[in-house]
Amino acid sequence: MGHRALIAYERSDRTYNVHYSHWGAQHLRLKTAITDETPFGGDEPNQTLQTVHRQLLETSSYQAVDRVLDGYDLPSLQVDIEPQCLGWTVDEIIGDLLDYLHHEAFYVVDTDFRVTAYRTHWFGLQHDCRAVADAPTVGNGALRTVRWYEGEPVGDGFAQGEFRALKDVVGDLIDRGVFTHADAIQYMETKLDEWVEDQEELIVRRP
Repeated sequence: MGHRALIAYERSDRTYNVHYSHWGAQHLRLKTAITDETPFGGDEPNQTLQTVHRQLLETSSYQAVDRVLDGYDLPSLQVDIEPQCLGWTVDEIIGDLLDYLHHEAFYVVDTDFRVTAYRTHWFGLQHDCRAVADAPTVGNGALRTVRWYEGEPVGDGFAQGEFRALKDVVGDLIDRGVFTHADAIQYMETKLDEWVEDQEELIVRRP
């Protein structure tokens, strides 16, 4: 099944290359695994991987990506070394690429390797009530940071459970005729805004 995540690495022009990780969302592990010495995760610093990372941030085409990767015998790491996308903005990624159901986390890595880890919350309600039949998974949800202490995400599991419980409640209210679908989405946004602490960040995207 995996714990899928997308990782956005900042380029010199302030756009981003997007990479995929199959297990990177688990415990938001890539927040501490991605460093300037281990740009794709891993346990040991690797000069070759650092060079590949720098070269990929300078590529402008997938043919150039192929030329970079063909020049090395590369290991399998926590983050897929081959990028999925080149030169996207964060707004484009979270609006047109990030799947809020299937991607459990999203990371933004700036040029100084400061890593911001976001937990994803999908706004789809078809699994929570009978009245809603379908909902998009891309560009339809919220991104939320959590507090960190000594390298560990504080309350991450609680936050995920809290949101699942919220969806159960609003789904029931839709089926009872108390909420419209639009009312339910607005209520979820309001509750998330109340729950997220001042030092944390909340980003909402709706189709």
